[in-house]
Amino acid sequence: MPKRKIARGMLATAGIAMALAGCTGCAQNETDDKVEVELVSYKPEAVAAFDQIAERFNATHEDIHLTIDSPNEAMTILKTRFIREDYPDIVGIGGDVNYSNFLDADLFMDISDLEETGMVKQSYLDMDKELEFVPKEGIYALPYAANAAGILYNKDLFDEHGWEIPETWDEFIALCDTISAAGVQPIYLGYKDTWTCLAPWNALAVGLTESDTCNQVNMGTTTFTETYRETAEKIRVLLDYAELNPYAYGYNDACTAFARGQSAMYPIGSYAIPQIKSVNPDMNIDSFTFPANEKEADNVLNSGIDLQFCVMKDCKNKEAVYEVLRFLYEDETIQIYLDHQGGLTCKEGDFEIPAELQGMRTYIENDRMADYQDHHYPSEMSVDAMIQTYLLDDSENAVDTFLARFDKEWKRYNRDLIRKVQQYQQKEGDVQ
Repeated sequence: MPKRKIARGMLATAGIAMALAGCTGCAQNETDDKVEVELVSYKPEAVAAFDQIAERFNATHEDIHLTIDSPNEAMTILKTRFIREDYPDIVGIGGDVNYSNFLDADLFMDISDLEETGMVKQSYLDMDKELEFVPKEGIYALPYAANAAGILYNKDLFDEHGWEIPETWDEFIALCDTISAAGVQPIYLGYKDTWTCLAPWNALAVGLTESDTCNQVNMGTTTFTETYRETAEKIRVLLDYAELNPYAYGYNDACTAFARGQSAMYPIGSYAIPQIKSVNPDMNIDSFTFPANEKEADNVLNSGIDLQFCVMKDCKNKEAVYEVLRFLYEDETIQIYLDHQGGLTCKEGDFEIPAELQGMRTYIENDRMADYQDHHYPSEMSVDAMIQTYLLDDSENAVDTFLARFDKEWKRYNRDLIRKVQQYQQKEGDVQ
Protein backbone atom coordinates (compact mmCIF):
# COMPACT_ATOMS: atom_id res chain seq x y z
CA MET A 1 0.00 0.00 0.00
CA PRO A 2 1.53 3.38 -0.99
CA LYS A 3 2.50 5.73 1.77
CA ARG A 4 0.50 8.93 2.02
CA LYS A 5 1.90 12.39 2.45
CA ILE A 6 0.44 15.69 3.49
CA ALA A 7 2.00 19.03 2.61
CA ARG A 8 5.35 19.25 4.38
CA GLY A 9 5.39 23.04 4.26
CA MET A 10 2.07 23.19 6.06
CA LEU A 11 3.23 20.70 8.66
CA ALA A 12 6.49 22.52 9.28
CA THR A 13 4.69 25.82 9.73
CA ALA A 14 2.16 24.26 12.09
CA GLY A 15 4.95 22.54 13.99
CA ILE A 16 6.79 25.81 14.59
CA ALA A 17 3.61 27.52 15.74
CA MET A 18 2.82 24.76 18.17
CA ALA A 19 6.35 24.69 19.53
CA LEU A 20 6.09 28.39 20.26
CA ALA A 21 2.71 27.84 21.89
CA GLY A 22 4.02 25.00 24.02
CA CYS A 23 1.33 22.67 22.65
CA THR A 24 2.00 19.01 23.46
CA GLY A 25 -0.52 17.62 20.93
CA CYS A 26 0.04 17.55 17.17
CA ALA A 27 3.69 18.46 17.74
CA GLN A 28 6.40 18.12 15.12
CA ASN A 29 8.84 15.37 16.07
CA GLU A 30 12.30 16.73 15.28
CA THR A 31 13.89 13.28 15.39
CA ASP A 32 11.98 11.60 12.60
CA ASP A 33 10.28 14.63 11.01
CA LYS A 34 6.79 13.28 11.69
CA VAL A 35 3.74 15.02 13.09
CA GLU A 36 2.60 13.27 16.26
CA VAL A 37 -1.15 12.82 16.63
CA GLU A 38 -2.44 11.57 19.98
CA LEU A 39 -5.83 9.87 20.32
CA VAL A 40 -7.12 8.98 23.77
CA SER A 41 -9.99 6.50 23.87
CA TYR A 42 -12.23 5.69 26.80
CA LYS A 43 -12.46 2.01 25.82
CA PRO A 44 -9.66 -0.05 27.44
CA GLU A 45 -11.33 -3.24 26.19
CA ALA A 46 -10.53 -2.15 22.64
CA VAL A 47 -6.75 -1.94 23.09
CA ALA A 48 -6.02 -4.82 20.72
CA ALA A 49 -8.15 -3.29 17.97
CA PHE A 50 -6.59 0.15 18.39
CA ASP A 51 -3.07 -1.30 18.44
CA GLN A 52 -3.75 -2.97 15.10
CA ILE A 53 -5.30 0.19 13.66
CA ALA A 54 -2.42 2.41 14.82
CA GLU A 55 0.16 -0.01 13.46
CA ARG A 56 -1.59 -0.08 10.09
CA PHE A 57 -1.84 3.71 9.97
CA ASN A 58 1.80 4.27 10.86
CA ALA A 59 2.93 1.75 8.24
CA THR A 60 1.12 3.66 5.50
CA HIS A 61 1.92 7.27 6.41
CA GLU A 62 5.34 8.90 6.12
CA ASP A 63 4.58 12.27 7.68
CA ILE A 64 2.29 11.43 10.61
CA HIS A 65 2.73 9.14 13.61
CA LEU A 66 -0.46 8.08 15.40
CA THR A 67 -0.49 7.09 19.05
CA ILE A 68 -3.70 5.64 20.49
CA ASP A 69 -4.02 5.29 24.26
CA SER A 70 -6.91 3.47 25.93
CA PRO A 71 -6.17 3.79 29.67
CA ASN A 72 -8.25 2.48 32.51
CA GLU A 73 -10.36 5.25 34.09
CA ALA A 74 -9.97 7.18 30.84
CA MET A 75 -12.74 9.67 31.60
CA THR A 76 -11.11 10.63 34.90
CA ILE A 77 -7.77 11.01 33.15
CA LEU A 78 -9.29 13.10 30.38
CA LYS A 79 -11.07 15.42 32.80
CA THR A 80 -7.83 15.92 34.71
CA ARG A 81 -5.96 16.70 31.52
CA PHE A 82 -8.65 19.12 30.41
CA ILE A 83 -8.36 21.00 33.70
CA ARG A 84 -4.60 21.24 33.14
CA GLU A 85 -5.16 22.24 29.50
CA ASP A 86 -3.04 19.25 28.48
CA TYR A 87 -5.19 18.24 25.56
CA PRO A 88 -4.77 15.23 23.26
CA ASP A 89 -5.61 15.87 19.62
CA ILE A 90 -8.55 13.46 19.35
CA VAL A 91 -10.71 11.84 22.01
CA GLY A 92 -12.73 8.69 21.55
CA ILE A 93 -15.78 8.84 23.82
CA GLY A 94 -19.35 7.61 23.90
CA GLY A 95 -22.44 9.54 22.91
CA ASP A 96 -23.59 10.32 26.42
CA VAL A 97 -23.76 13.08 29.00
CA ASN A 98 -19.95 13.31 29.16
CA TYR A 99 -19.98 14.35 25.51
CA SER A 100 -22.71 16.87 26.33
CA ASN A 101 -20.66 18.39 29.15
CA PHE A 102 -17.44 18.60 27.12
CA LEU A 103 -19.29 20.15 24.20
CA ASP A 104 -20.99 22.64 26.51
CA ALA A 105 -17.53 23.60 27.80
CA ASP A 106 -16.58 24.50 24.20
CA LEU A 107 -13.75 21.94 24.06
CA PHE A 108 -14.46 20.43 20.65
CA MET A 109 -13.78 21.62 17.12
CA ASP A 110 -16.53 21.91 14.51
CA ILE A 111 -15.64 19.20 11.97
CA SER A 112 -18.55 19.73 9.60
CA ASP A 113 -16.06 20.39 6.79
CA LEU A 114 -14.78 16.82 7.09
CA GLU A 115 -16.26 14.87 4.19
CA GLU A 116 -16.73 11.74 6.30
CA THR A 117 -19.43 13.42 8.40
CA GLY A 118 -21.66 13.06 5.34
CA MET A 119 -21.24 9.29 5.51
CA VAL A 120 -22.79 8.90 8.97
CA LYS A 121 -26.25 7.37 9.38
CA GLN A 122 -28.73 10.13 10.08
CA SER A 123 -29.97 8.55 13.32
CA TYR A 124 -26.55 8.87 14.91
CA LEU A 125 -26.11 12.46 13.76
CA ASP A 126 -29.52 13.19 15.27
CA MET A 127 -28.48 11.55 18.54
CA ASP A 128 -25.47 13.84 18.84
CA LYS A 129 -27.59 16.91 18.10
CA GLU A 130 -30.02 15.90 20.84
CA LEU A 131 -27.09 15.61 23.26
CA GLU A 132 -26.43 19.33 22.86
CA PHE A 133 -27.71 21.17 25.92
CA VAL A 134 -28.54 24.11 23.68
CA PRO A 135 -28.50 23.90 19.87
CA LYS A 136 -25.13 24.54 18.23
CA GLU A 137 -24.28 25.08 14.60
CA GLY A 138 -21.91 22.48 13.20
CA ILE A 139 -20.86 18.88 13.82
CA TYR A 140 -18.59 18.11 16.74
CA ALA A 141 -18.18 14.34 16.63
CA LEU A 142 -17.68 11.58 14.09
CA PRO A 143 -19.89 8.67 15.26
CA TYR A 144 -17.99 5.41 14.76
CA ALA A 145 -19.45 2.34 16.43
CA ALA A 146 -22.81 1.66 18.07
CA ASN A 147 -24.57 -1.00 20.06
CA ALA A 148 -28.19 -2.07 20.11
CA ALA A 149 -30.43 -3.13 22.97
CA GLY A 150 -33.69 -5.03 23.05
CA ILE A 151 -34.25 -8.72 23.66
CA LEU A 152 -31.62 -11.39 23.16
CA TYR A 153 -33.17 -14.82 22.78
CA ASN A 154 -32.12 -18.46 22.65
CA LYS A 155 -32.73 -19.25 19.00
CA ASP A 156 -32.46 -23.02 19.38
CA LEU A 157 -35.03 -22.95 22.18
CA PHE A 158 -37.39 -20.81 20.10
CA ASP A 159 -36.98 -23.10 17.08
CA GLU A 160 -37.54 -26.21 19.19
CA HIS A 161 -40.84 -24.90 20.56
CA GLY A 162 -41.96 -22.99 17.48
CA TRP A 163 -42.25 -19.71 19.38
CA GLU A 164 -42.92 -16.68 17.18
CA ILE A 165 -41.08 -13.39 17.51
CA PRO A 166 -43.50 -10.81 18.98
CA GLU A 167 -44.06 -7.48 17.27
CA THR A 168 -46.34 -5.80 19.82
CA TRP A 169 -46.51 -5.53 23.60
CA ASP A 170 -49.54 -7.81 23.82
CA GLU A 171 -47.79 -10.42 21.68
CA PHE A 172 -44.72 -10.19 23.91
CA ILE A 173 -46.75 -10.78 27.08
CA ALA A 174 -48.60 -13.65 25.38
CA LEU A 175 -45.23 -15.15 24.42
CA CYS A 176 -44.01 -14.90 28.01
CA ASP A 177 -47.15 -16.74 29.15
CA THR A 178 -46.61 -19.42 26.50
CA ILE A 179 -42.99 -19.91 27.52
CA SER A 180 -43.97 -20.18 31.18
CA ALA A 181 -46.63 -22.77 30.32
CA ALA A 182 -43.91 -24.83 28.64
CA GLY A 183 -41.98 -24.95 31.91
CA VAL A 184 -39.30 -22.50 30.79
CA GLN A 185 -38.42 -19.22 32.48
CA PRO A 186 -39.17 -16.41 30.01
CA ILE A 187 -36.55 -13.82 31.00
CA TYR A 188 -33.57 -13.22 33.27
CA LEU A 189 -32.90 -9.76 34.71
CA GLY A 190 -29.98 -9.74 37.16
CA TYR A 191 -30.89 -6.47 38.89
CA LYS A 192 -28.36 -6.75 41.72
CA ASP A 193 -26.08 -4.54 39.63
CA THR A 194 -28.30 -1.48 39.49
CA TRP A 195 -27.15 -0.39 36.02
CA THR A 196 -28.81 -3.47 34.52
CA CYS A 197 -32.20 -1.95 35.41
CA LEU A 198 -31.50 0.62 32.69
CA ALA A 199 -31.36 -1.99 29.90
CA PRO A 200 -35.09 -2.77 29.69
CA TRP A 201 -35.90 0.77 30.83
CA ASN A 202 -34.11 2.31 27.85
CA ALA A 203 -35.39 -0.28 25.37
CA LEU A 204 -38.98 0.40 26.43
CA ALA A 205 -38.61 4.17 26.69
CA VAL A 206 -37.34 4.73 23.13
CA GLY A 207 -40.60 3.33 21.79
CA LEU A 208 -42.90 4.95 24.33
CA THR A 209 -41.46 8.46 24.61
CA GLU A 210 -39.98 11.14 22.38
CA SER A 211 -36.24 10.93 21.80
CA ASP A 212 -35.81 14.49 23.12
CA THR A 213 -37.87 13.92 26.26
CA CYS A 214 -35.18 15.24 28.59
CA ASN A 215 -34.81 18.44 26.63
CA GLN A 216 -38.57 18.92 26.59
CA VAL A 217 -38.57 18.61 30.38
CA ASN A 218 -35.75 21.16 30.59
CA MET A 219 -37.79 23.54 28.42
CA GLY A 220 -40.76 23.10 30.74
CA THR A 221 -43.10 21.70 28.09
CA THR A 222 -43.63 18.36 29.83
CA THR A 223 -42.72 16.34 32.93
CA PHE A 224 -41.41 12.85 33.48
CA THR A 225 -44.63 12.09 35.34
CA GLU A 226 -46.44 12.64 32.05
CA THR A 227 -43.98 10.97 29.68
CA TYR A 228 -42.54 8.05 31.66
CA ARG A 229 -45.69 6.55 33.17
CA GLU A 230 -46.18 3.82 30.55
CA THR A 231 -42.49 2.93 30.62
CA ALA A 232 -42.60 2.65 34.40
CA GLU A 233 -45.71 0.48 34.32
CA LYS A 234 -44.39 -1.88 31.66
CA ILE A 235 -40.95 -2.43 33.16
CA ARG A 236 -42.73 -3.56 36.31
CA VAL A 237 -44.62 -6.24 34.38
CA LEU A 238 -41.32 -7.92 33.48
CA LEU A 239 -40.89 -8.96 37.11
CA ASP A 240 -43.76 -11.44 36.68
CA TYR A 241 -41.71 -13.40 34.15
CA ALA A 242 -38.22 -13.17 35.64
CA GLU A 243 -36.18 -15.17 38.11
CA LEU A 244 -37.27 -15.11 41.74
CA ASN A 245 -35.63 -12.19 43.55
CA PRO A 246 -33.74 -10.71 40.57
CA TYR A 247 -32.00 -8.34 43.00
CA ALA A 248 -29.94 -11.27 44.31
CA TYR A 249 -28.26 -11.81 40.93
CA GLY A 250 -25.95 -9.49 39.04
CA TYR A 251 -25.00 -8.95 35.42
CA ASN A 252 -22.51 -11.83 35.27
CA ASP A 253 -25.07 -14.14 36.90
CA ALA A 254 -27.68 -13.16 34.32
CA CYS A 255 -25.30 -13.66 31.39
CA THR A 256 -24.29 -17.07 32.76
CA ALA A 257 -27.87 -18.16 33.41
CA PHE A 258 -28.97 -17.16 29.91
CA ALA A 259 -25.91 -18.85 28.38
CA ARG A 260 -26.80 -22.07 30.21
CA GLY A 261 -30.38 -22.06 28.96
CA GLN A 262 -31.99 -21.03 32.24
CA SER A 263 -34.14 -18.45 30.45
CA ALA A 264 -35.44 -18.13 26.92
CA MET A 265 -34.80 -14.37 26.71
CA TYR A 266 -32.59 -11.68 28.20
CA PRO A 267 -33.49 -7.95 27.92
CA ILE A 268 -30.02 -6.48 27.47
CA GLY A 269 -27.79 -4.85 24.87
CA SER A 270 -25.45 -6.32 22.28
CA TYR A 271 -22.57 -5.44 24.60
CA ALA A 272 -23.50 -8.53 26.67
CA ILE A 273 -22.93 -11.00 23.85
CA PRO A 274 -19.17 -11.45 24.43
CA GLN A 275 -19.80 -12.19 28.11
CA ILE A 276 -22.54 -14.70 27.25
CA LYS A 277 -20.35 -16.37 24.61
CA SER A 278 -17.49 -16.66 27.08
CA VAL A 279 -19.72 -19.05 29.04
CA ASN A 280 -21.24 -20.83 26.04
CA PRO A 281 -19.27 -20.14 22.83
CA ASP A 282 -21.66 -22.26 20.76
CA MET A 283 -24.87 -20.60 21.91
CA ASN A 284 -27.19 -19.69 19.04
CA ILE A 285 -28.29 -16.16 19.92
CA ASP A 286 -30.56 -13.85 18.00
CA SER A 287 -32.40 -10.69 19.00
CA PHE A 288 -35.43 -8.53 18.38
CA THR A 289 -36.41 -4.95 19.06
CA PHE A 290 -38.34 -4.55 22.29
CA PRO A 291 -42.01 -4.51 21.16
CA ALA A 292 -43.04 -1.74 23.53
CA ASN A 293 -46.09 -0.56 21.60
CA GLU A 294 -49.46 -1.89 20.51
CA LYS A 295 -48.48 -1.33 16.86
CA GLU A 296 -45.25 -2.62 15.33
CA ALA A 297 -44.93 0.57 13.29
CA ASP A 298 -44.48 2.54 16.52
CA ASN A 299 -41.58 0.43 17.80
CA VAL A 300 -38.07 1.88 17.75
CA LEU A 301 -34.72 0.13 18.14
CA ASN A 302 -32.68 1.27 21.11
CA SER A 303 -29.25 2.01 19.67
CA GLY A 304 -26.62 4.38 20.94
CA ILE A 305 -23.20 5.65 19.96
CA ASP A 306 -20.67 3.49 21.77
CA LEU A 307 -17.65 5.27 20.29
CA GLN A 308 -17.17 8.53 18.42
CA PHE A 309 -14.19 10.74 17.72
CA CYS A 310 -13.98 14.41 18.67
CA VAL A 311 -11.17 16.83 17.78
CA MET A 312 -10.00 19.15 20.53
CA LYS A 313 -10.66 22.76 19.65
CA ASP A 314 -7.11 23.92 20.42
CA CYS A 315 -5.43 21.37 18.15
CA LYS A 316 -3.19 23.29 15.79
CA ASN A 317 -2.65 20.71 13.05
CA LYS A 318 -6.09 20.13 11.68
CA GLU A 319 -4.90 18.57 8.42
CA ALA A 320 -2.96 15.79 10.15
CA VAL A 321 -5.87 15.07 12.47
CA TYR A 322 -8.29 14.97 9.55
CA GLU A 323 -6.03 12.48 7.79
CA VAL A 324 -6.29 10.24 10.88
CA LEU A 325 -10.08 10.56 10.89
CA ARG A 326 -10.26 9.72 7.18
CA PHE A 327 -8.21 6.61 7.81
CA LEU A 328 -10.34 5.60 10.78
CA TYR A 329 -13.46 5.92 8.62
CA GLU A 330 -12.21 3.67 5.85
CA ASP A 331 -14.35 0.54 5.57
CA GLU A 332 -11.37 -1.74 6.17
CA THR A 333 -10.39 0.10 9.35
CA ILE A 334 -13.93 0.06 10.67
CA GLN A 335 -14.12 -3.67 10.00
CA ILE A 336 -10.97 -4.22 12.08
CA TYR A 337 -12.69 -2.54 15.00
CA LEU A 338 -15.93 -4.46 14.53
CA ASP A 339 -14.10 -7.78 14.25
CA HIS A 340 -12.60 -7.14 17.67
CA GLN A 341 -15.48 -5.40 19.43
CA GLY A 342 -18.64 -6.43 17.61
CA GLY A 343 -21.63 -4.12 17.42
CA LEU A 344 -22.71 -1.90 14.56
CA THR A 345 -21.03 0.75 12.48
CA CYS A 346 -22.38 4.29 12.46
CA LYS A 347 -21.31 4.68 8.84
CA GLU A 348 -23.63 4.16 5.90
CA GLY A 349 -22.59 1.25 3.73
CA ASP A 350 -22.67 -2.45 3.15
CA PHE A 351 -21.36 -3.69 6.48
CA GLU A 352 -22.20 -7.16 7.78
CA ILE A 353 -24.66 -7.18 10.67
CA PRO A 354 -23.57 -9.65 13.38
CA ALA A 355 -25.47 -12.94 13.39
CA GLU A 356 -26.76 -12.18 16.89
CA LEU A 357 -28.43 -8.95 15.67
CA GLN A 358 -30.05 -10.28 12.50
CA GLY A 359 -33.48 -10.01 14.08
CA MET A 360 -32.97 -6.24 14.32
CA ARG A 361 -31.87 -5.93 10.68
CA THR A 362 -35.02 -4.17 9.43
CA TYR A 363 -34.72 -1.45 12.06
CA ILE A 364 -30.99 -1.01 11.46
CA GLU A 365 -31.24 -0.85 7.68
CA ASN A 366 -34.21 1.54 7.80
CA ASP A 367 -32.59 3.77 10.43
CA ARG A 368 -35.47 3.23 12.88
CA MET A 369 -33.33 3.90 15.92
CA ALA A 370 -33.21 6.22 18.92
CA ASP A 371 -30.68 6.86 21.66
CA TYR A 372 -30.63 5.49 25.19
CA GLN A 373 -32.60 7.82 27.44
CA ASP A 374 -30.00 7.45 30.17
CA HIS A 375 -27.38 9.06 27.93
CA HIS A 376 -29.10 12.31 28.95
CA TYR A 377 -29.17 11.59 32.69
CA PRO A 378 -26.55 13.15 35.01
CA SER A 379 -24.60 10.40 36.75
CA GLU A 380 -25.10 12.11 40.12
CA MET A 381 -28.83 11.45 39.85
CA SER A 382 -28.28 7.65 39.99
CA VAL A 383 -31.37 6.85 37.95
CA ASP A 384 -30.45 3.16 37.90
CA ALA A 385 -30.70 2.99 41.68
CA MET A 386 -33.96 4.94 41.55
CA ILE A 387 -35.43 2.38 39.16
CA GLN A 388 -34.28 -0.50 41.35
CA THR A 389 -35.82 1.14 44.43
CA TYR A 390 -39.05 1.66 42.52
CA LEU A 391 -39.21 -1.97 41.42
CA LEU A 392 -38.68 -3.09 45.02
CA ASP A 393 -41.59 -0.93 46.17
CA ASP A 394 -44.75 -3.06 46.24
CA SER A 395 -47.05 -0.31 47.51
CA GLU A 396 -50.14 0.70 45.52
CA ASN A 397 -48.79 4.16 44.72
CA ALA A 398 -45.29 2.99 43.75
CA VAL A 399 -45.53 4.37 40.20
CA ASP A 400 -46.70 7.80 41.35
CA THR A 401 -44.01 7.94 44.03
CA PHE A 402 -41.28 7.00 41.54
CA LEU A 403 -42.34 9.48 38.89
CA ALA A 404 -42.71 12.31 41.39
CA ARG A 405 -39.23 11.56 42.67
CA PHE A 406 -37.87 11.50 39.11
CA ASP A 407 -39.18 15.01 38.48
CA LYS A 408 -37.94 16.28 41.83
CA GLU A 409 -34.44 14.81 41.46
CA TRP A 410 -34.16 16.01 37.87
CA LYS A 411 -34.74 19.60 38.96
CA ARG A 412 -32.26 19.17 41.79
CA TYR A 413 -29.40 17.88 39.63
CA ASN A 414 -30.14 19.93 36.51
CA ARG A 415 -31.03 23.30 38.00
CA ASP A 416 -28.31 25.22 36.16
CA LEU A 417 -28.92 23.36 32.91
CA ILE A 418 -32.67 24.02 33.05
CA ARG A 419 -31.97 27.71 33.59
CA LYS A 420 -29.57 27.77 30.63
CA VAL A 421 -32.02 25.99 28.33
CA GLN A 422 -34.92 28.23 29.28
CA GLN A 423 -32.81 31.36 28.89
CA TYR A 424 -31.85 30.16 25.41
CA GLN A 425 -35.52 29.56 24.59
CA GLN A 426 -36.45 33.02 25.84
CA LYS A 427 -33.65 34.61 23.83
CA GLU A 428 -34.70 32.80 20.67
CA GLY A 429 -38.29 33.84 21.25
CA ASP A 430 -37.26 37.48 21.67
CA VAL A 431 -35.23 37.34 18.43
CA GLN A 432 -38.16 35.87 16.51
